Amino acid sequence: MTERADYAPTSTPGIGAWIASVEEGSPADCAGLEPGMRILSANGREIPDIIAWRWETDGPSCTLEVLDGRDGLVYEAELFRESGQDWGIEFSDVLFDGVRTCVNACIFCFMGMLPPDARASLALRDDDFRLSFLQGNFVTLTNLSDEDVERIITCRLEPMNVSLHAISADVRRRLIGAHAARGIEVLEQLMDAGIEIHAQIVLCPGLNDGDELIRTLDYIEGHPEITSTALVPVGYTKYQRRFKRSYASDRTASLKVVEQLRPYQERSRSATGATRFQLSDEFYLAAGIEVPPAEHYDGYPQFYDGIGMLRSFLDEVEECRSQRIGDLSRIAGYLDETGKQLLLICGEAALEVMRRFAGILSSDRIEILAIRNEYFGGDVNVTGLIVESDLLGQLPRDLASTIVVIPELMFNSDGLTLDGGSYLHIADEISARGGKALLVQTTPHRMLDGLLRCGEDR
Repeated sequence: MTERADYAPTSTPGIGAWIASVEEGSPADCAGLEPGMRILSANGREIPDIIAWRWETDGPSCTLEVLDGRDGLVYEAELFRESGQDWGIEFSDVLFDGVRTCVNACIFCFMGMLPPDARASLALRDDDFRLSFLQGNFVTLTNLSDEDVERIITCRLEPMNVSLHAISADVRRRLIGAHAARGIEVLEQLMDAGIEIHAQIVLCPGLNDGDELIRTLDYIEGHPEITSTALVPVGYTKYQRRFKRSYASDRTASLKVVEQLRPYQERSRSATGATRFQLSDEFYLAAGIEVPPAEHYDGYPQFYDGIGMLRSFLDEVEECRSQRIGDLSRIAGYLDETGKQLLLICGEAALEVMRRFAGILSSDRIEILAIRNEYFGGDVNVTGLIVESDLLGQLPRDLASTIVVIPELMFNSDGLTLDGGSYLHIADEISARGGKALLVQTTPHRMLDGLLRCGEDR
């Protein structure tokens, strides 16, 4: 799984099953398929997405209707394969008929809090059940047709990652909008069919916390098909008027949430051995409580919803401390020999854990710069939402003999930050200030790997 955030690519995928690449010697190659062709049907059926493609072409042979994008001609191709062999086709996108967008009016929707100059693709509010299955996106289920529900059940598209938020009808309407009831109706159809659910609750002070949170947790506890539940605090920017506080700066409120969840966690562990009810790292940080041990997280089913990231990072720091003594010594020696300074970049939320990482390097030539997010404002403070303008604005003007360690998590698949900056421009600016940029993935082992490469390049 990639660590890079997929924050709205600048290019828009074309509609249709367009072939991006063909493996040499594969069945597709032998049948004459090439990049730039479009598959119109498989075995006489339209294929709206990669799921349908896999479903319809599951056998040893398939007949495709193919459009040659160069001359506009349509022809038939028959493919054959050995047992276990792949067809050898990579598509330009996993959705061939376009992404399904949201019909809700969620009051906490981040897309409604964007800066006025944000690129248009960031405002795309996807709510596509297929991306829930394929990529782990959370969906509300409010825009599903009966045919969609039947498809999920028939094809066993599970787990479904569902944004639940609240269970009371009036609270859901306030949070989500007029279509809120459809989400529960579909959810219960899926659970009745035995579809596994991973649920999410975005907790909003004064809206779905307190007694309403208890009602929602009771509902989840009574439905074993919901195998994991993530509670995450609402995040907000300065470009909205609904929220003035969340949990990051409210220790008392965060402690209350921790205490409310504890009996549900204990009952679940006693009955099943799994915690099932999980809090995002922000609650533990705000409450001043050490995050739970790894076994609390049930194998991290909702890792990329911020559930267990901090514990995983801290455990990996200790792995590095005990397993990579030689590498740690080499990095510290390189800094001492060259007189270089390391400047580790992170969001304000990650400052303390980054200090834990810096501590295992045993060098006084390491500093950490936690970037304050002025671009979004509000309570936005995570590393993945750092933008070019804030980074360059807060970096020292003099970076002589400094290696600036840039988190790859800042950039989308096109290599851009959320304000449209690029790594190349950032690296050039750092170079102009006398420093050197080093792009790394922000896990302890990967950061050490990147720092070792830097030492090898001297």
